[in-house]
Amino acid sequence: MKRLGISVYPQHSSVEEMKNYIQLAHNNGFDRIFTCLMSLNDAAEKQKLQEVTHFAKNLGFDISADIAPPVFEEMGLTYRDINVLKKEFNLAALRLDMGFSGQEEALMSLDPCDLKVELNISNGTKYVENILSYKANPANIIGCHNFYPKKYTGLARAHFLETSQTFKNQHIRTAAMISSNTGKFGPWEVTEYGLPTLEEHRGLPITVQAKDLWHTGLIDDLIIGNMFASEEELIALGKLNRDVLEIAVDVLDNTSAIEKTIIFDEAHFNRGDVSAYMMRSTQSRVKYKAENFPPHNAENLVLGDITIDNDGDVRYKGELNVVLQAMPNAGLTNIVARVKPQEQFLLAQIEPWETFKFSL
Repeated sequence: MKRLGISVYPQHSSVEEMKNYIQLAHNNGFDRIFTCLMSLNDAAEKQKLQEVTHFAKNLGFDISADIAPPVFEEMGLTYRDINVLKKEFNLAALRLDMGFSGQEEALMSLDPCDLKVELNISNGTKYVENILSYKANPANIIGCHNFYPKKYTGLARAHFLETSQTFKNQHIRTAAMISSNTGKFGPWEVTEYGLPTLEEHRGLPITVQAKDLWHTGLIDDLIIGNMFASEEELIALGKLNRDVLEIAVDVLDNTSAIEKTIIFDEAHFNRGDVSAYMMRSTQSRVKYKAENFPPHNAENLVLGDITIDNDGDVRYKGELNVVLQAMPNAGLTNIVARVKPQEQFLLAQIEPWETFKFSL
């Protein structure tokens, strides 16, 4: 099952505030937490983190903490002492922002404490293949992309897809970062521009980021990289369909009750004999062939228009289409809704025969 997570950074908040945030996330279906051991400054922050991770673990959260080889040394530990970190911070996984040689990671995955080793997906090297070549326990290897606080430094889509596919080819569970538009805190300084994995997601509504990443089929878990996401964002993410892409639309005036039923109550698909101009979801013209579809809103068509053919077209009336590029309207097609502008880019990623739905 696909999962949702939040991040907590004790240097930026009180224990009580973080507990309230964790509880709110739990109430909305979240069950992962990311934190950072590399940014802890003193014993007080360490104690705060221990308290909130204990609270979160009791709620059923799996907690992953970022670490790197130099941090092991600063703590007086080696990669063989991961059981100490597991107990101290109530961890389910250690995320290696920077790794070892490959053999160390493999040995960590085989440790009797059964702690998962979370690898950095974003680097795009043969890192994961190298670790597996040392006969690691694949059940204890997972992956998570980086986040990027500086504008224009986030991953390009092509690189993101390529590196994610490398991990999925090895049947490894994957995660990526989405960014709250209210959260201001990351592991270190105040984060003004968010903490997304993909650069093109910076500033987008958090639900759009989530839909996009899940729709790639390459990402299992989504983690909000910055703290604190708003209650509205957590609620909206918790309500998302995790298995079928749901495109958000605005319904036009004059759209009839039967047209709304077709839009929202039916699962749609993109026919396999694809057109450059529209996606065709044709079953509605069969199911609703006895219904009437009087003409309305029959102006020329543009990207993102949701249409249903009207009574003027006897053969196709009732068929739902999604417009992919501008074209004239002969008056036979009703515009019944429009895809919200910030979600229109998702249309180009819907594949032939893929099922999708609409939502408000």
